[in-house]
Amino acid sequence: MTKMKSHSGAKKRFRFTASGKAKRKFSHKNHILTKKRSDRIRKLKGMTLVSEEDQKRVERMLPHGR
Repeated sequence: MTKMKSHSGAKKRFRFTASGKAKRKFSHKNHILTKKRSDRIRKLKGMTLVSEEDQKRVERMLPHGR
């Protein structure tokens, strides 16, 4: 049987907590930042947990991350 492959795009976008929950970055923080208010950009800093529906999807894409 062949090796299980991790999803290359998901590897770059998700991290896992010690308890196994997936974390993600906030969107709208990559470009065209000059027109966005500084407090809005500050709120997009950091990471948050993915929703419970998406948790299963992320675990399927990253079988070795759990």
